[in-house]
Amino acid sequence: MQDIIASLGISEVIDSKAIISWALVFVPKVLFSIATLFIGMWAVKKINAIITKALDAANVGPEISGFLGSILNLLAKFIVILVAASIIGFKASSLLGILAAAAFAVGMALQGFLGNFASGIMIVFNKPYKVGDWVEIDEKFGRVAEVEIFSTTIVSPGQKTLIIPNGKVTDSVITNFSTEGQIRLKLEVSMPYQESFPRVEKIIKDALTQSKTILQDRPPEIGILTYDSHYIVLTVRPFIKPNNFWDATFECNALIKKAFHEHGVKAAYSEGVELGPIGA
Repeated sequence: MQDIIASLGISEVIDSKAIISWALVFVPKVLFSIATLFIGMWAVKKINAIITKALDAANVGPEISGFLGSILNLLAKFIVILVAASIIGFKASSLLGILAAAAFAVGMALQGFLGNFASGIMIVFNKPYKVGDWVEIDEKFGRVAEVEIFSTTIVSPGQKTLIIPNGKVTDSVITNFSTEGQIRLKLEVSMPYQESFPRVEKIIKDALTQSKTILQDRPPEIGILTYDSHYIVLTVRPFIKPNNFWDATFECNALIKKAFHEHGVKAAYSEGVELGPIGA
């Protein structure tokens, strides 16, 4: 073996005993570190679930519990990684120094994420909205599903999940439709020029009294919005619960169309500007 090593030009002979000795010391540490990492991550998951249940039992809002849970989850995982690294032989102080330097460099490169984190703290404590509220943020409308460290998740009426960075939230106008518990629905209805507005207004009001989704204790607002080339555009604004947004929209449009048909209110067709009846 030594002749072969010498023929290859290697002057020093590899000490197999030293390698075996090193392996006997280092390999168990690696295996123990890996086991610590897997067990630690499993424990973090269980502890996070327990903390979430405890916060829910303490009647802490879901937006606060989700925010605190995500922070504690990150810290716990960091500690597990630190312990696993120290088992192999990394010194905690050296590792912390490296991580601090890396965090500074990454922080400079990712200032937007730090801004989102700061904005998340502002949202949690100022509470411009809470989970379950209907809001409009940066021209995006939906129900708040979750408030996390860096972003807010809302679900649109069309069941689309929208993830909005918290920095964008605090830099935008937040419209909370759930604060007052009721909002005005905005519908547009066309009316022929030859029709009497008071008559059409009464027809619409009578039709909306049959609605099961609008609030009957507050009368709807009905008025002339604008004048089109072929018809007059009316706005119909009844009060509804935020959760009934789409149900009320569909129901009110159907009730108004049915009432127009029953009372002979005609519609202006753009082809030849000709009046025609509205079907049932």
